[in-house]
Amino acid sequence: SSHQGSSMAAQALQQPSFLLANLKENSTTKPFLQRCQELVKVIDDYPAKELHLIFPWLVESVFGSLDGVITGWNLRFLQARSNEYNIVMEFLDPSGPMMKLVYKLQAEEYKYEIPVSFLPGPVKASIQEGVLPDCPLFHNKLQFPPSGLQTLSLALNPFEYYMFMFASSLITPKNYPPGQHVSSSDTAYFVLVDTYLKYFLPTEGSVPPSPFPDNRGSVSPPAPRAPSVPFAGYGIHSTSLLKRHITHQPSVTADPAAQEIWRSEALLQVFVEIWLHHYSLEMYQKLQSPQFVSICFVLHSRLSVIGCCPCGFVYDWLLFQEPFTPTEEHVLVVRLLVKHLHAFSCSLKPEQVSSSPSAHSHTSPLEEFKRVVVQRFVQQKLYVFLQHCFGHWPLDASFRAVLETWLSYIQPWRYTGEKTTSPTDPIQGVPDKWASFVQENLLMYTKLFQGFLNRVVRTDLVNVQNALMVFRVAKVFAQPNLSEMIQKGEQLFLEPEHVLHHRQHRVFLTPGHGGSFLSARQPMATDGVFRVKSHVYGLEGQDCQYKQMFGTELRGALNTGQLSQLMATLGSGQDDGNSRQLPDCIQGDNGLILTDLGRMQIINGLRRFEIEYQGDPELQPIRSYENAVLVRLLFKISSVINERFGGQMEALCSRPDFLGRLGRHYLASPEAAADGKQRRPETRRTAERNRRPRLSLRPLASYRVLLMLLLLYIFGALFSFGPISSTLLILTGGFLYGLFITLFGDKLRLKSH
Repeated sequence: SSHQGSSMAAQALQQPSFLLANLKENSTTKPFLQRCQELVKVIDDYPAKELHLIFPWLVESVFGSLDGVITGWNLRFLQARSNEYNIVMEFLDPSGPMMKLVYKLQAEEYKYEIPVSFLPGPVKASIQEGVLPDCPLFHNKLQFPPSGLQTLSLALNPFEYYMFMFASSLITPKNYPPGQHVSSSDTAYFVLVDTYLKYFLPTEGSVPPSPFPDNRGSVSPPAPRAPSVPFAGYGIHSTSLLKRHITHQPSVTADPAAQEIWRSEALLQVFVEIWLHHYSLEMYQKLQSPQFVSICFVLHSRLSVIGCCPCGFVYDWLLFQEPFTPTEEHVLVVRLLVKHLHAFSCSLKPEQVSSSPSAHSHTSPLEEFKRVVVQRFVQQKLYVFLQHCFGHWPLDASFRAVLETWLSYIQPWRYTGEKTTSPTDPIQGVPDKWASFVQENLLMYTKLFQGFLNRVVRTDLVNVQNALMVFRVAKVFAQPNLSEMIQKGEQLFLEPEHVLHHRQHRVFLTPGHGGSFLSARQPMATDGVFRVKSHVYGLEGQDCQYKQMFGTELRGALNTGQLSQLMATLGSGQDDGNSRQLPDCIQGDNGLILTDLGRMQIINGLRRFEIEYQGDPELQPIRSYENAVLVRLLFKISSVINERFGGQMEALCSRPDFLGRLGRHYLASPEAAADGKQRRPETRRTAERNRRPRLSLRPLASYRVLLMLLLLYIFGALFSFGPISSTLLILTGGFLYGLFITLFGDKLRLKSH
């Protein structure tokens, strides 16, 4: 019957529609309010046969086209202060005219096609390779044109089509008019997402029924609610290993229990697939595998000598297969989804959290859906999505959106509706009932925390917003009882394999088959090891190399020794003006070598090298304030003097008495004469050459010095001094100044400090 309905829709679309022509004309000539009022009247008065012809055009007019050419109503930029805001929200409300149109068409079994080319990358690649995707949303929907797999399309029912276009409008690049800015949480789109989630995934009550009878649901029924499945092996996503060809699509059965929640399940599947499924689990596991790491290591050791980064090239090449970059707005909507799903799941009735299997046979489909929604629908795709964001998001404050999404997911107890703290007990720990959730989401805590640390060491923590993100993570993981839960999960994962051999014929509840992280069943506790291992191996692959969050390797990264050294360095840096010290270094054969602490000091702006010329001061480029002819002439003269009297100069400057100090003032380099402290990295050979005593006449080539000498000669002429007398007076003054600095220079420097 679905095939007949699809062919009927195709024939109808070929017929001319005068109603559609009139609506298109009105959309360019009439005001927005009047157009909406006419649409409401059309939806109420016209039969489904006529409305079917205008539905795709109307949806595109509202949400925009999938190729981005049509921008639609700009819901992502429409804010509450706009005059059209209330009109749009009333028209698109779950109980409004647009949804009434959807239900009217839904009752007649019409279908609407979506080209496979507009699906998320992994889904599109799977279908084009002839493999049926795991998500039931794509089952029994593929249409096979004569031209081959490259032009495949999905035939969606009106509700699925409407939600698909609504979700896609968030990530579709559109040619918006200039002057539009990034939307915030008060835009029409953001509020509509929240409204649809609360309506179709209610925390109280059930989903209101459709105003039009519909006994032809088109989504696959929920997974069987049997209490157990045989113990087969690690990996809760083992069904993905059984690849089915797209020509063998499972048939749809009209299960009355499935009909009660099919809209809730369809909405969630659309949101998750469109917003999260842009990076395949298989590709992520390839990047994490020891084989990939080994290849990168070999390439790096062989090719790094020519200055290239082969592992980065291979990594970027693999990622180019899935070239999708989420925006901050996209991540904020994902966070809204995560928060509501936690609230939806936590609204499970207390009597449904019973450990007796008989309790499950009497639960409503919506309550059973709450039990499995997070683990079955969200965990895998959100994990890979966050891993990509952690590794590729810019090192700036916009990462806050990704961070808060992660922190929202790993703290479901914040969305229970219960008050977690009281005035008498402000530091209440994480309740023990969440231990199974922590274990079944162990990688969300440990692996992503390690990814966050990798970002922190490369982030400018002088920036207040970046420092605040570190504080947020530290505050979350410092909650009492949370670290113990994480450690327990790691202990279960690291339990030896032989301990499990005597359990190989036991049964185990996965979240996708009726299990729940809120459940306190004893059989689940006894198989906690298997549950944690299934989670880790299911996401990281069977050959993953797990790095413990509380292991010695990770502890060796932000340890107390380095922390105390950093604090001491910070204190001394502030006392010394913070700009007069070099970053933490060690002396090598060819100069200074940065330590890890020194790198952190440079990244965070605490210390820096003074960028100065490090060659022979006499050979540095001629400056704009110097006379080029005089520079070259004076260099030749000073070179002759230094070459002829170099030995005598070194002997004079090496004397420990007053004459030695006076000689060092005139003949040593300015830096050595000042304080002898090194403020820039330089090789040992360069430092020794620069500290060698020598006469430098180059200052006399400066236009400033020449101007001062000219003024002194003019001043002497006013007092009847000739050139020779003025020269002797200038030399005498210079000698007396050097004498004064030699005698009292040290005392003056001490007072200045």
